[in-house]
Amino acid sequence: MTNNKFTFIDLFAGIGGFHLAMHRLGGECVFASEIDKEARKTYEYNYKNISPALFDNGLFNDDIRQVMPHDIPDFDVLCAGFPCQPFSQAGYKRGFNDNHHSERGNLFFNIVDIIEAKQPKAFFLENVRGLVNHDSGRTFKIIRDTLEHELGYSFYFKIVKASDYGLPQLRPRVFMVGFKNEGLLRSFNFPVHTPLKFTMSDVWGGQCSRDIGFTLRVGGRGSPIDDRRNWDAYLVDNVVRKLSYIEARKMQGFPDDFHFPVANTQAVKQLGNSVAVDAVETVGRNLISYMNTLNTKNNTMKITHNKGEWSELLLFIKLLAEQQLFLADSNLNPKTDFFNIHKVSTKNLDLEFFILNKSSVEISHKITGEKRTIIISDIINESILQKLIDEIKSKQGTFELASFSVIQDALGFNIVKGGNSSQKADILLDISNQEINKYDEAFGIKSYLGAKPTLLNASGNTNFIFKIEQLSNEKMDEINAIDTSTKLRDRIISIENNGGIFKYVGAEKETMTYNLKMVDSLMPEIIAHVLYAFYKHRISSIAKIIDFIHEQGELNQQINYGDKAALINKIQKLLVDVLLGFFAGSKWDGNYEANGSIVIKNTGDCVAFHVIDLASLKTYLYEHIKMDTPSTTRHRHGQLFVEKDGQLYFKLNLQLRF
Repeated sequence: MTNNKFTFIDLFAGIGGFHLAMHRLGGECVFASEIDKEARKTYEYNYKNISPALFDNGLFNDDIRQVMPHDIPDFDVLCAGFPCQPFSQAGYKRGFNDNHHSERGNLFFNIVDIIEAKQPKAFFLENVRGLVNHDSGRTFKIIRDTLEHELGYSFYFKIVKASDYGLPQLRPRVFMVGFKNEGLLRSFNFPVHTPLKFTMSDVWGGQCSRDIGFTLRVGGRGSPIDDRRNWDAYLVDNVVRKLSYIEARKMQGFPDDFHFPVANTQAVKQLGNSVAVDAVETVGRNLISYMNTLNTKNNTMKITHNKGEWSELLLFIKLLAEQQLFLADSNLNPKTDFFNIHKVSTKNLDLEFFILNKSSVEISHKITGEKRTIIISDIINESILQKLIDEIKSKQGTFELASFSVIQDALGFNIVKGGNSSQKADILLDISNQEINKYDEAFGIKSYLGAKPTLLNASGNTNFIFKIEQLSNEKMDEINAIDTSTKLRDRIISIENNGGIFKYVGAEKETMTYNLKMVDSLMPEIIAHVLYAFYKHRISSIAKIIDFIHEQGELNQQINYGDKAALINKIQKLLVDVLLGFFAGSKWDGNYEANGSIVIKNTGDCVAFHVIDLASLKTYLYEHIKMDTPSTTRHRHGQLFVEKDGQLYFKLNLQLRF
């Protein structure tokens, strides 16, 4: 075992091959997920003493699709041998088009959601060799591009055999490794091959005709020893013998004291689904060593953030310098009303900044009570602020702002929110005006210094399902093959031209339905019509979509929402609730986490909305929010699929942007 302590999560865990390997390297498993009931028995039996907190604290999940990524504890390394059947010969190589009900191929995007939310230092993924060339390499390209370009991680891969790292089994698998903030000088290397630790003769305890065994599989047992499909029959001391879980356990690198509280046939199946422990451990050792090298390197490097993070820092110091925050009208023009600012902080900072007067700010540590005073005008002025604004606007990706270093040193921190996108309250202010006097009043932050901000991010939680009636199943492949620049619209039109009728079923996740009904009992049906109007008619403005829906009259006939003003009011309430209250993936209690939102305009000027002027906020959102089209592959929508009932269905995804 190494002395390098780190934390990891174990997804699609099976019987815990990753867990065993990473534990040997000094890792602590802080979350695990496995859906198979029999595999869960074996996992808990063998790891309840090694990682008791998993089981005592409810952190051994049984369905990763039902987990809100932000609810997972923080961790350093994500480990996942994500389901391989869709990419293997045995799984008919269905890949990302795997059956909707199981979504095995699509489970990769649950990994993506978790990496995006938790931002671990590294990932370690395993899959069958066939993944690399599946669909002429397109599936693997999607995986690589998503991890590299969408999430910003480096990406290394190698076809690894269990026999490359000491175990007497072929078992070719693709190992994928990546790191956050690695920079341009990327130098991770997979370990060199090591000699066999033992042979199949040692496994059998007799003279075997093969030194290296066949790849363990899940099914297909019982073929004759001379059949090309044979994998479990061996010639030992001139006698044909069949593998039991005893031999399979050794071939996969599990110790003799690893027990199976299940039937022997289940044990062999579970081992056939497992990773080869020694291969994972050997590659994992290089991964952890390299990750620690990056940690040391990054600790001595200059600080870099993306535009959103720099924008939050910019706002923080602007508020300290300007000490006032003007309310905005629906066009983001400052009104005459403003808040005086007396304190600035965030939920994630241990520091509070009290404004003593025009020039002095007292910095107080929340825990220790230690205090110091700075002269704010010595470190921040209009010229410095404008330079920072110009630099943020001109940069791309993650970048350094050298002119910020002096300010950061003086303030004692370098990031406001820390990348936690699960919070609505980005900044806390003590504020007052003639009407109110509030302490730790929470505001969200929306910045126009980069790309236009989102109101509701796309995810698997924002999918809505439609049943397609009166369409022949034979048309599914033909319609799904439409790949124009407007493929969603064209697929919808093709469905209808072939006699199909869209009938709304519901949100894919019950949590989303619950939250929408918390806004208004009619909201799920309203959103279904909004989605249909957007994707079919390409109307992106929320206000124009509502005009269109009301003029059509069909929705009002179905749910009787009242007049147009009533429909507008429902949509405005939804937009405010999303801005200040609920997330799509977690059950909302109806309360606002923030009572306002601060907008950083593309000029760098800042204005605010607050619930004391709810009318301006409602109008601003209604007039400026637009529908957006998220990735159909990543968010698993926009294709016909067949459910267990034999019926055709179609999903559309909701994403809202300013």
